[in-house]
This record gives sequence, C-alpha cells and structure tokens, in this order.
Amino acid sequence: MNADLIVYNIGQLVTGRELSLKDGESSMENIEILENGYIAISGNEIMAFGAGEVPSKLVKFTTKLLDAEGCVVTPGLIDSHTHLVHGGSRENEFLDKIQGVPYLDILERGGGILSTVKATREATEDELLDKAKKTLRTMLSLGVTTVESKSGYGLDSETELKQLKVNERLNHEQEIEIVSTFMGAHAVPKEYENNREEFIKKMLDLLPIIKERKLAEFFDVFCEKGVFTTEESKKMFKEAKKYGLKLRIHADEIENTKGAELAKELHMYSADHLMAISDEGIKALKNSKVIANLLPGTSFSLGKEYAPARKMIDNGVQVALSTDYNPGSCPTENLQLIMQIAALKLKMRPKEIFKAVTLNAARSIGREKKIGSIEEGKKADFVIFDAKNIEYILYRFGVNHTKQVFKNGCLVYKK
Repeated sequence: MNADLIVYNIGQLVTGRELSLKDGESSMENIEILENGYIAISGNEIMAFGAGEVPSKLVKFTTKLLDAEGCVVTPGLIDSHTHLVHGGSRENEFLDKIQGVPYLDILERGGGILSTVKATREATEDELLDKAKKTLRTMLSLGVTTVESKSGYGLDSETELKQLKVNERLNHEQEIEIVSTFMGAHAVPKEYENNREEFIKKMLDLLPIIKERKLAEFFDVFCEKGVFTTEESKKMFKEAKKYGLKLRIHADEIENTKGAELAKELHMYSADHLMAISDEGIKALKNSKVIANLLPGTSFSLGKEYAPARKMIDNGVQVALSTDYNPGSCPTENLQLIMQIAALKLKMRPKEIFKAVTLNAARSIGREKKIGSIEEGKKADFVIFDAKNIEYILYRFGVNHTKQVFKNGCLVYKK
C-alpha cells in the first residue's frame, strides 16, 4: 500500500510508544524516540513509521514528500484539562491579586468566579463560540490537536447546556478535537448558598438531557473544602455513572480531601490538580489506571505549592500535564510553557514531560487507542517542532517552537 504523505529526515521522532524499561528508568520515561525517522500517512491515519531510509514500497508518484529538515516530530499535543468556554475575562482583578488581596474579598465584591459566571450567563451561544475559537487557534499554533473542555461557568441549567452546546459546535467548526465534560458542580452559586442540596439536585437533573443529546462524555466535580465535600462528590459521581458518563475529578487542590483515593475507588480516568495529595493518595494511584493530571500553570499563577510530581512518578504514578486554561487562576493557552514549568519546577525529565502531554493525556480522556502516539492505525495528528532535540524545546522557554501542525493527516498550521 502506498502513502499519501511521507514526512522524512526527522531528527528525533518521538513515537510515544511504550517499550521495555531500561535499568533505572521510570515507567514515565518509557517512550520510544527514533533518530533519522519518517512517518507515512494514508488518508487520516498513520500507515507506517521507522528510522533510516523510507521504504520504496510506500512511495507512489502522487505521494507528497515533506522534508522535516532534521527537526523534532511528536504526536499532536493533548490539553486534557481546560475551562475553554466562558464569557469575559478578569484582568481587572490582576492588581488586587498580585498585591495579595484575599480571594474571598475579591469574591465579596462580585469578582472571582462570580464575575465569570455572570459574563457567561449574559453571553450568547455565538459569542461564547467565537471567543473559544480564538483561544483554540492559539492552542493549535502551539501544537495542540485535542482539548478537553468543561462547562461549569453557568451554574444554572440554561447556561450549563449552552456551554456544552458550544463544545458540540466547536467539534464541527474548527480543527481541534473537543472532548466535552459536564462540570455543573464547579461551585455553589450565591443564590443557593443556603440550599446546597437543591443546587446539586438541579445539576443532576441535567444528566438525562445531556445523555439524550450526547452533549458530554465526562463528568467532573470540584471536590474541595468550601466547595463540594467528598460525600457530596461521591453521590454525584455515582449518579453520573448511571447515565454512562466517564468520571474525572478536581482533587486535593488546596486541602487534602482524599480526592485521589475517591478517584481510585470509582475507577476514574483522571484525578486533577493534586497539589495537596497525601502519601496515602499517592499509594492509591500507584499502578492504577487513574492518571494524575497535574496543572503547574495554576501553581505558577497563584504563587502556590506545586504538585509533588517527582514523588508521584518515583512511586509508580502515571502523570499527565495540562494548562487548566481558565479566566481566573490560569489564563494561558500555552501548553509548551506548562511543559517548561514542569521541567523547571516539578523536576520532570524530558521524556516524562512528552509522555505526559501525549500518551498519558490521551489515556486521561479515553483516547489512547486513537491518538497520543505515532503508531500504525492511529490518527495522523503530529507536530513538527523547530528544534533538533526534545531538550531544546524545554530549555528555551517562553517561545513557540511549533513549525507545522497536522491533524488527521492535513496541515492545519504553518509558522
């Protein structure tokens, strides 16, 4: 069978495939990197890859040939935790934030998440769509080809469904694949402060509608002191599971609420944040299928402690990295910057970081059989970086290293 497109003369081809472990190597470093590589694409899938000369049997007279000029090629990056769809922005709170004004004081003045909820409720579906498209164009230019997108800035039935409808439309109106998550349990709105049970019921009442309209694949809860308790979260997760939604959790972000343990108990796809995870939580995630999805951009933005990534990895936990793009605690689309912070602050190694934003990120959204690595039969989502090795991408921080991005075998971004 002949290829439609062949990318050759790849300096380092990060296939992302897992191989047999070498002595002293962590499972997070267990990814394949080929020197002088090539990829052959047929339609929207990878048909072959390897190192050295491209086999002549792959080439026909109509095959397009692309010289990578010794650059790094990786699977398309996956941002597996974002709050993509929202109204407004919160730069008006920035001075207060850097001057140390307590968040509760900002909240009392109608700022914080309340400001974003108000803006999201007031925005039309088309306005939210246009804003999200602009964000996604930036993400695409940085090498991201798949994004998980949560609701959670509506906190009422109408706006939560509006956000999920935007997710649905985005999947048809731009290049990046959107994985939709229902997160009505993101906060308790002011009007339900004294009636939490009624609010929880209101959000759970949306589950049959979401299932019928196929508006979300995942269900998420902010399990945190002052937000939703572990017991409240467990109740909601069990109800969501009845409607076929897969589970992920905002866990142990500010205080330890045993969110990691709950993720293991309910067989979730990911436990996210984990800055306050306990040793027991790490033990629970060890050798489990739950991905520890770390968001160091949030720690950077808020000046908080970072998740203990090195300890997790050294204890057999599988880690992913995401931006947590949102208008409050981490208003950045730059997953490359997050990778660089992970190297400098989380002390993650280059191979670990690339696994965290490809194969493990794919696992956290249930897509590892389709994306996340360069393998036969997987989608032809890949990035050509203007670098000769993966270390350079992490070493030279704060710039965009992307040269070209391919989604489903098609060129969708070129610098």
